[in-house]
Amino acid sequence: MRIYKILRAHEWAAFQAQGETAGAPVDEADGFIHFSTAAQAAETAAKHFAGADDLMLLTLESEALGPDLKWEPSRGGALFPHLYGPLRLADVIVAQDLPLIDGAHSFPEGME
Repeated sequence: MRIYKILRAHEWAAFQAQGETAGAPVDEADGFIHFSTAAQAAETAAKHFAGADDLMLLTLESEALGPDLKWEPSRGGALFPHLYGPLRLADVIVAQDLPLIDGAHSFPEGME
């Protein structure tokens, strides 16, 4: 199953330079890296990145992350993927801009 991580451009640049990341500051504070499913990603962007125009959308395959990926209840009891360990650049399938258009983030068509 594909899962998604939203990072600010400077966080993505640091991730690329280092080859792995512990995530954004909120991830480091919580002790795991937050991801969203395709169905959850737009709400995540609206709630945590409203108005931000410097975002990257990373696509990953959940099964490739192994046993460090846990599905845990969060917003409204929905299960969200959380990674308890570093995220490696090699695990990123696609990285693309997440543009802000008319105040909303425009996600690529065909997200599964």
